[in-house]
Amino acid sequence: MMVPMSANDSPNASAPARLARTVAITSGKGGVGKTFVSANLAAALSRQGLKVLVLDADLGLANLDVVLNLYPKITLHDVFTGKAQLEEAILPAPGGFSVLLAGSGLVEYSRLTPEVREQLLTIFDAVKPRFDVILIDTGAGISDVVLYAISMAHEVIVVATPEPTSMTDAYATIKVLSAQQGREQLNLVVNQVNRTGDGRTICNQLQQVVERFVQGANGNVPRLNFLGDIPLDTSVREAVRKRTLLLELHPGSPAAQSVVQIATRLLSR
Repeated sequence: MMVPMSANDSPNASAPARLARTVAITSGKGGVGKTFVSANLAAALSRQGLKVLVLDADLGLANLDVVLNLYPKITLHDVFTGKAQLEEAILPAPGGFSVLLAGSGLVEYSRLTPEVREQLLTIFDAVKPRFDVILIDTGAGISDVVLYAISMAHEVIVVATPEPTSMTDAYATIKVLSAQQGREQLNLVVNQVNRTGDGRTICNQLQQVVERFVQGANGNVPRLNFLGDIPLDTSVREAVRKRTLLLELHPGSPAAQSVVQIATRLLSR
């Protein structure tokens, strides 16, 4: 795999390389809209003039291509196996951002082998100087592959819904990230809320549980930063069905406006 030359190899070696702000978007369980949030958040950030990449790190069950209606001929699997160069796998997506898509149904990527670990890290290091923001769309849960993908990011966004099972799994994710990675700050987005403001209430309730039962590896209690909630909106269902970004299909819808506000809050932190 071709890797770009480092700053020390360049003619202007004294100039520090720009490194992207890296954000992992994850969830305790599937079906909460994590990939929907990743794609539309990328579009919102791109509209603010940032060069954005979404890295599909759900290596075995990828569906970012479905959300964006893309039919890639080259995926991360081809880069991993040496069949293609990294540059060939970085594709333009609707919404003005770029994507690195993973394959689907690849059993060999369901476990974090030393080879998968090295390949992911090599690719991640190669793309960091090329973008302003990299969003890592992880798989759901707390498998070793998911946790390793999260460990590569500076920041984490946990996506949850008001459903009790989603909140329980979000709590489990926060607990593991605190204990294993020493995360002291995590961002929370609550999707599919019935009323605006419900998300902040849920965040406060989850924070209270975390304060009672979670103590990080360094002895500190992790802090949840509420980024925003996204309302139940028929426009979302239509966008998903049409495999189109909500911000392009219905930019004025309540859910789309919520995503734009989440992007603004993320950049302000």
